Amino acid sequence: MLHFLTALSVGIAPCSSFQMKKDILEEEECEGRRRKAVLVEGKKVSNMAENVLKPMDAEQLRENAHKMVDFIADYYQNIESFPVLSQVQPGYLRKLLPDSAPNQPEQFQDVLNDIQAKILPGVTHWQSPDYFAYFPSNSSTAGFLGEMLSAGLNIVGFSWVTSPAATELEVIVLDWLAKLLKLPEEFLSPGQGGGVIQGTASEAVLVVLLAARDTFLRRHGKNSLAKLVAYASNQAHASLQKACQIGGIHAENCRFLETDSSTNYALSPDILQEAISKDIAAGLIPFFLSATVGTTSSTAVDPLFELGKIAKENKIWFHVDAAYAGSACICPEYRHHIDGVETADSFNMNAHKWFLTNFDCSVLWVKDRSALIQSLSTNPEYLRNKASQGNIVVDYKDWQIPLGRRFRSLKLWMVLRLYGLENLQCYIRSHIEFAKHFEELVSLDQRFEIIVPRTFSLVCFRLLSPHNHDDFCNKLNHDLLDAVNSTGKIFLSHTVLSGKYILRFVVGTPLTEERHVNAAWKVLQDEATKLLGGGSAN
Repeated sequence: MLHFLTALSVGIAPCSSFQMKKDILEEEECEGRRRKAVLVEGKKVSNMAENVLKPMDAEQLRENAHKMVDFIADYYQNIESFPVLSQVQPGYLRKLLPDSAPNQPEQFQDVLNDIQAKILPGVTHWQSPDYFAYFPSNSSTAGFLGEMLSAGLNIVGFSWVTSPAATELEVIVLDWLAKLLKLPEEFLSPGQGGGVIQGTASEAVLVVLLAARDTFLRRHGKNSLAKLVAYASNQAHASLQKACQIGGIHAENCRFLETDSSTNYALSPDILQEAISKDIAAGLIPFFLSATVGTTSSTAVDPLFELGKIAKENKIWFHVDAAYAGSACICPEYRHHIDGVETADSFNMNAHKWFLTNFDCSVLWVKDRSALIQSLSTNPEYLRNKASQGNIVVDYKDWQIPLGRRFRSLKLWMVLRLYGLENLQCYIRSHIEFAKHFEELVSLDQRFEIIVPRTFSLVCFRLLSPHNHDDFCNKLNHDLLDAVNSTGKIFLSHTVLSGKYILRFVVGTPLTEERHVNAAWKVLQDEATKLLGGGSAN
């Protein structure tokens, strides 16, 4: 028909009637094929749209989340089959993955298959029952479910108005935890203090150091920064040094005071007092003291009451870092380790270490929240709101470094509710008993020695050298650590105390049982025998 009309319009004589009908039929057939092709292509596009993972679809979420939970459950069920310490070489993953992201969506099952085949070999399994290296990073069903809910709600609770429940639950649950630890009332929210969840202990010490710095600058003048001095033992966590660097405290004004075996590597009050006196005499300004309950190297416990007394006499901000060992202090028999916390201005513990709360959840309490707020608050127009302007709510953005923050209190709340105090205490005690058991095993083998008395669930020990030579002994223990970790059966870490290279064995993962401790000791004995040339255990 189109050809016929076109011919008429340009004055060309039409073909015969037969030819015209033939042309019309051919044109209609061609048009039919085109329409059919369009329908088929449209159906393909429609089907593709149905199969593509949408940004958020309730039914797709339900289907794929079930698959992911099954994957994770299977992982935990089979976690003992993996080498604890990843055995891959640097750069392994680049050889296994494409150079660029895909143009078209891939299937979720294909991604899971790649995780199983390519990602898990490069994972060091922190939740393995044979993990005895660094301080633990606990996971639990309750913590995982809280993390899942937090991810699902996906709020950014920087101020009260952005999600009132996020702020108010955090205030309440940190008061709960403070009461379990029997912290002084000054740390609770009804007073001038309160608690806040930071990402890590590194963030906690940074924010209180900044608050202390600004308090002293207001007191002594902004040009006195170069005179401010911070104190801690040489066993304090390296995060304090980083906090000083970020806070502009001169490196030469960071006093990491010597400790030794005479105090089990705890900070001596006499050494602290001497250092402070010298600095004051030199015209410097002592402003910050950080004490540790459970140091990383050996779980040394600094004497809080004596140190706090010195801090108070010199009007120094006193911070207590109990990142690892704070969890144990919910047990009455270990609470005495934080006696003297009443003298502190701030106190920190990591619920994500030994308190069954998935990373990250580092809890910080302060006696004077206004010090944090004065140092860290910002109030741009786009964040102003009636509740904040009326000073009737907590805005946690002013208690931390970043603006944004996750709904982390959900997982801590679930841990406290779904396990309860008695079960949490039993959990802590079981790990300490396993560590005692390991300490006894080491003591029975005369080839080894315990370096410092065990306090919590960390045992510090080393293999003795038959040549009685320090350098050779250090190398021997270095080689033992490499040999043990290379087996993939267990994972340990090391430290150095008074020039001695020693091994750290810390119990703290949720799945660890006594049989895992016994098996780990067997690996250590076997590898020691090989290094010593076949000498058997006594």
